[in-house]
Amino acid sequence: MTEQTENTGTFWDHLDALRSCIIRALAAVVVVGVAAFMMKEELFDVVLAPRSSSFVSYRLLGVAPFNLHLMNIGLTEQFMIHMKTALYAGLLVASPYVLYELFRFVSPALYANERRYAVWIVGSAYVMFIVGTALNYFLVFPLTVRFLGTYQVSADVANMLTLQSYVDTLITMSLVLGAVFELPVVCWVMARMHLIDARFMRRYRRHALVVILMVAAIITPTTDAFTLFVVALPIWLLYELSITIVRITNKD
Repeated sequence: MTEQTENTGTFWDHLDALRSCIIRALAAVVVVGVAAFMMKEELFDVVLAPRSSSFVSYRLLGVAPFNLHLMNIGLTEQFMIHMKTALYAGLLVASPYVLYELFRFVSPALYANERRYAVWIVGSAYVMFIVGTALNYFLVFPLTVRFLGTYQVSADVANMLTLQSYVDTLITMSLVLGAVFELPVVCWVMARMHLIDARFMRRYRRHALVVILMVAAIITPTTDAFTLFVVALPIWLLYELSITIVRITNKD
């Protein structure tokens, strides 16, 4: 068995190291968040881009011209949304450094083979989260906001969308879809622990499809079948990829 890294520090030494780790990670998030806050125009050029038909995804899909007008109804709302958006951007950009700090703290307690697995798991989870977030920003959220923002029960009823609703929906959907894209990593971990196998996943493929459609409906609360399909398809492909990963893992 590979020898574990020697670590003879006391409990208080470990606690002090954890505190330093958390402080450095938070400092990185705050610094990047402040930088994003100062770059207000650039930040909201990115955030607000999907509200107009000039957005790259709409041009590629050939969507008819449209432009959603957002409004503010609270005295402090725009400032608070600016802070929240900048903080989320800081967390997203600084997350590799945050993960590095956390890994550096726990790695001395791991065996060499455990460290390799930890690096693979954390790295893969981060990449999949970013892929899910990017998919939401470039495809799922634009289709959702276009459908809901332009939907009318009558021409006499105009839509008045608030900035808070727009930003909250974007952040929430990004987090949810990023979490959903962790499916292959979770399945690999469960396969390593012998909790699932490929035969089990194939047997319940139809049940999984129903769950996937339910998750897709929750992520995109629209009645648009095309948008539902656009969300469900990559999740279904992730499930099929997970079956392959589990089968290969079980052969090891």
